[in-house]
Amino acid sequence: MEGTAGIRGKIAALDRRLTAALTLRPGRRVSQVLALGLAHSGDSYIWAGLLVAAWFLGDGPWKARAIVAFAGLVLAELIVVVVKMLFRRARPEGTSGMIYRRMDPYSFPSGHAARATMLSLLAYYMGPEAAFAAIVAWSPFMILSRIAIGIHYVLDVLAGILLGAGLTVALLLAAPLVLSRF
Repeated sequence: MEGTAGIRGKIAALDRRLTAALTLRPGRRVSQVLALGLAHSGDSYIWAGLLVAAWFLGDGPWKARAIVAFAGLVLAELIVVVVKMLFRRARPEGTSGMIYRRMDPYSFPSGHAARATMLSLLAYYMGPEAAFAAIVAWSPFMILSRIAIGIHYVLDVLAGILLGAGLTVALLLAAPLVLSRF
């Protein structure tokens, strides 16, 4: 019977192999630049800006969506930082995504994957349908670009997706309470 350490070792090896297969090779400059741009498209400040615009330009339902989604962004960021500090998993070796490497040397879980999952599920449940369709069409490419530029392992992304789904459940349960304050 295989022990826990053996199973963890096999999972880690599989994670490294899958990540290596999805990471862009050096010398593919155009692909690297495109993937880096796509990876940055999921940064928190972009989502925060879009939500502030939705708040100021939208009507009542848009304002409610923006409040819940913004609360989700803040909550996701806090939880991701805490989990990263607990696990302290170093990012994969590489030179791409230096801003991420300097600002946040840890990769587990992927905050970008957590945010994209949470925002797509919120759009699914709260609408509008066009927002859901746009986020679902974009987010897999953004999430995969994080692996492609070599700043996340596959398991980082999967953990982020699960975290984002869990946060969505919590937000949807808390949304009536949050919205009653505004």
